[in-house]
Amino acid sequence: MNLLQAINPVAFSLGPIEVRWYGIIIACGIILAFTVAQREMVKRGFHQEYLTDLLIWGVPLAIIGARIYYVIFKWDFYSQNPEKIIQIWHGGIAIHGALIASFLTAYFFTRKRGTSFWKLMDIMAPSLLIGQAVGRWGNFMNQEAHGGEVTRTFLENLKLPNWIIEQMHIEGIYYHPTFLYESVWNIIGVIILILLRKVNLLRGEMFLFYLTWYSVGRFFIEGMRTDSLYLVGELRTAQVVSLLAIAISIILFIYRRLTIKPAVRYLDK
Repeated sequence: MNLLQAINPVAFSLGPIEVRWYGIIIACGIILAFTVAQREMVKRGFHQEYLTDLLIWGVPLAIIGARIYYVIFKWDFYSQNPEKIIQIWHGGIAIHGALIASFLTAYFFTRKRGTSFWKLMDIMAPSLLIGQAVGRWGNFMNQEAHGGEVTRTFLENLKLPNWIIEQMHIEGIYYHPTFLYESVWNIIGVIILILLRKVNLLRGEMFLFYLTWYSVGRFFIEGMRTDSLYLVGELRTAQVVSLLAIAISIILFIYRRLTIKPAVRYLDK
């Protein structure tokens, strides 16, 4: 049997309810990200239950944010089909929407708890990339978020295992595994961020590095994809958001270096 046929996006069914690999993989990404962040948060002086309390709000709001973002940039369709807006099980979420909602949730949560937003986000930065790296494999299972057409030889020259090559074989055409490119880029970012903890950067700079690193990779990888959301014409939404994130990160880095006195560093309590 062709391996492509064996990779069913539905993991199992509970009566009429289909449990998809996409959801399972996203959940695994959240659990792994939580596990990595929790250990570092306790080391950095946060209460044991702090992250759990945050995620109770953060996870559902991130999903809502991801859906709202997608609907906004697909409004031509959803304005004509409003009943489909809540049908998230048919697909249609965007990571930038999830990130924006997550950052806002974290900001207001830290304000309420009287803790540092920048300290929290520095700790969470590697875990955000972990969750994103794992989550992209949900796209792999759905055969989505891929790039343009390539040859099988091209994929073989990347030294990819056959099961990835075959999953990128969709209706007789091979495609760029852009999900994999972004996943690998994010994993490299995780390694760099963990190493940067020892450098003891100023508070907030780990998070700003995360924003810059992810956005640079996303900008170039987005240009290869065939399922982008568009602002106008051929202007891809994710590329515009990535450029804005890079610019804001650089401006904040310079501004905070010049103005934040005394300088609090990552390893400071």
